[in-house]
Amino acid sequence: MKISIITLSFNQAPFLEQALRSVLDQDHPNVEYIVVDPGSTDGSRDLLERYRSRINQLILEPDQGPADGLNKGFSVATGAIYGFLNADDYFLPGALARVDKAFSEIPEKDVISGHTLIVDESGNPINRFYSRCFSLRGYVHEAAFLAQPATFFRSDAFKRTGGFNLNNRVAWDGELWVDLALARARFGLVPNFLSAFRLYGNSITGSGRMGAAYRMHMDEMFQKIMGRPFRRADRLTALALKATQYARQPRIVVDRLRYGAPFPKR
Repeated sequence: MKISIITLSFNQAPFLEQALRSVLDQDHPNVEYIVVDPGSTDGSRDLLERYRSRINQLILEPDQGPADGLNKGFSVATGAIYGFLNADDYFLPGALARVDKAFSEIPEKDVISGHTLIVDESGNPINRFYSRCFSLRGYVHEAAFLAQPATFFRSDAFKRTGGFNLNNRVAWDGELWVDLALARARFGLVPNFLSAFRLYGNSITGSGRMGAAYRMHMDEMFQKIMGRPFRRADRLTALALKATQYARQPRIVVDRLRYGAPFPKR
């Protein structure tokens, strides 16, 4: 089946070619690749021109932020399966063939997530992040996160959500998972590492500069899903849900002991 991948490119020239090649060099025979760049000034546009003949659609126009850029990309996508890759991350070899196989083998699932390696600025592995079994209750208690570059979803499920929330500028991916679940999408996991997520000082996650905005996002998602503010007693629920996830996926605990927390505290 056709898989449509969207890459947002904005002033990530040192990493962009690796991201592009990680999609273009996949062994899956039916990949549609769409790249959105709202106005890079660091040489990214020159690099994109070099690969233009291998990119199905190149959207070079201003947008209102990452969520808007992704919506523009998916608005022209024609695949049965969607995924999106940031310009500083990359897919691992064979990832998209594994995704195709997973959706064929478990056709009842609308969203399928694998796991991601955490790499440094030079691409050296420094940690691992495992997608958890997703649920709305688990997400708002911070016990059910998905590895964004290793998560893929059916096009019809995405269209039921209305797309990314343009006002969300800190966790547009997390809100999409929520909206997919609210639209009754069914989530599944595969045991494979499908991607690499780059963590470094200037990245949004690595810098921690969006910490306060992220906390606000989680508070908004709790209200959206639970219909009330987060309470002190909810911390016990969060601990119980996290313990359940660790019991289901003990390798999360093993790697936490080996590497430490995969992301800095926000």
